[in-house]
Amino acid sequence: MKIAFIGIGALGGYFGGRLAQAGNDVVFIARGATLEALRKNGLRVESPVGDFSLPQVHATADPGSAGQVDAIFVTTKTWQVPEAAQQIRPMVGPETVVIPFQNGVEAYDQLAAGLGAEQVLGAMCHIIAMVAAPGVIRHMGLNPLITVGEWNNARTTRLTKLVACLAAAGLEVRVPESIQVALWEKFEFIASFGGVGGVTRAPIGVMRSVPETRSLLERAMQEIVGLAHAYGIAVPDESVANTLKFVDALPPEGTASMQRDIAAGRPSELAAHSGAVVRLGRAKNFRTPVHEFIYHALLPGEQRARGELSF
Repeated sequence: MKIAFIGIGALGGYFGGRLAQAGNDVVFIARGATLEALRKNGLRVESPVGDFSLPQVHATADPGSAGQVDAIFVTTKTWQVPEAAQQIRPMVGPETVVIPFQNGVEAYDQLAAGLGAEQVLGAMCHIIAMVAAPGVIRHMGLNPLITVGEWNNARTTRLTKLVACLAAAGLEVRVPESIQVALWEKFEFIASFGGVGGVTRAPIGVMRSVPETRSLLERAMQEIVGLAHAYGIAVPDESVANTLKFVDALPPEGTASMQRDIAAGRPSELAAHSGAVVRLGRAKNFRTPVHEFIYHALLPGEQRARGELSF
């Protein structure tokens, strides 16, 4: 398949690299130091399931130069999605599918608004990875998993083709009965993990073992499950217990990407995580006190990172 990735951070670098390694025609839409490194040195992935290097990759800052493609993976940060929708428009043809990998529950709607709902799938991924240096991706934990589905949860030919392509690259792929439920369950995990981690500055092994922070984590998850129900999303009642079991199996040194951004003083996905919980909750008159505390406590630092405050 001819595949494009826009936003070449940890997700775009890892999954794009795996698909290119498998022989797909992959174009990386990048800029700045990342673009320069990809053009000069190619892409390197360090992973417990096997390191690999691609000495030459197709990298460009101009999506229009790639022509129309079969699939586009949007792996930007959440706040960059509306802009990305406009940037990738020249690569979108009648048969192109667009796959968002953002944490949160709003990327599908944002891309559908910019490109048309018929072009966009629901999707997410599970992996712990980071950018070690421009063009160098370090996969640190979790068996990489991609979850993808049509927004109406139909089993279409284009979905089958995409799943086969991903599986042929050695990637684990899941097509759930409901992509909406799957997205909200991931949101339950990542917004709570990143939010509590951002406040405590502690790795997951500490968060889950200290009774007070474990309770905070659990209550943050419960709020999101309740909010999902308020929006008519049938997240199972046992979801929090199952998510905590998943948390207990994570590497103890694990941290969320939002937490790492906050610790480094970089702009983070706070607005799309706890901020979205607060905003969506208010729209339904559903109280979210844990996420409201997290959002309010982290907001001044977020505004400083974005140049909106100075202190």
